Amino acid sequence: MSSAPPGPPRTRERARPRRRRGRRIAGWILRIVIVAAVFVAGLAIGRAVEDAPSPGGTQTIVRTLEPLTIEPQERTVTVTTEP
Repeated sequence: MSSAPPGPPRTRERARPRRRRGRRIAGWILRIVIVAAVFVAGLAIGRAVEDAPSPGGTQTIVRTLEPLTIEPQERTVTVTTEP
């Protein structure tokens, strides 16, 4: 028999926290990605609203119309009289 004291027992409980740690990191990464996506969407909507014209404003359009010349139409008229 050896005179060295036995080490701590190895159980499955040690491996589980590492798996949970990886899941926790993946969960945080997913949360950060979702928050970043919502932030970018908010910026896009804010810019769209900022660039949109204000409703209810008045708009005046001035146009000058040139008169057109109307050419006479040629028409043939037949007149008949009774003798």
